[in-house]
Amino acid sequence: MFFWDPTMILLIPALLLAFYAQYKVRSTYNKYSKIQNARGLTGYDAARHLLQINGIYDVEVEEVEGVLSDHYDPRDKTVRLSTENYRGASLAGVAVAAHEVGHVIQHATGYVPLKIRHSILPVTNLGSMAAFPLFFIGFLFGAPILMDLGIVFFAGVVLFHLVTLPVEFNASNRAMKQLVNHGLLARQEASAAKKVLNAAALTYVAT
Repeated sequence: MFFWDPTMILLIPALLLAFYAQYKVRSTYNKYSKIQNARGLTGYDAARHLLQINGIYDVEVEEVEGVLSDHYDPRDKTVRLSTENYRGASLAGVAVAAHEVGHVIQHATGYVPLKIRHSILPVTNLGSMAAFPLFFIGFLFGAPILMDLGIVFFAGVVLFHLVTLPVEFNASNRAMKQLVNHGLLARQEASAAKKVLNAAALTYVAT
């Protein structure tokens, strides 16, 4: 019976970790997306301001559909912010925008761990897309080997994001310094922004 398959040992902790990360990201974001930042900056304003301060003029800031779909694409040098963060002036929106600019700064300075992650990411994305279809096809047709492959792929994706977590926390640390040093946040907002940035670092594990 598949319930006793040894690969389930990989699946359970991977699922628990992914669910925890998802809860942490969404609960923190939902809380601080309802709080306006003192300066009334939108995510677009914050991203554009930080890029200019750091002398980065070849990166675009665009609006993208979805919730928590914010990301930096180094291939076309574009920061994409979800509509709520792009247009809204929430504390969460400014923090998320700064996190993505943190990735831009990593890219601009040749941060090696980011290069390594981007070189492996296409394979990881393929594994992420294949994991659940393989598992359910194997379940429906009684093919344990397909289920095992699905579990291994899913666990591998979670492991990859765990290993590359330092890249995310580095981006969040850069973002926090930028927000504080350049006065984009009021002093009393720093603690809340830190919580959002810590949650933002878990985004890849949660997806």
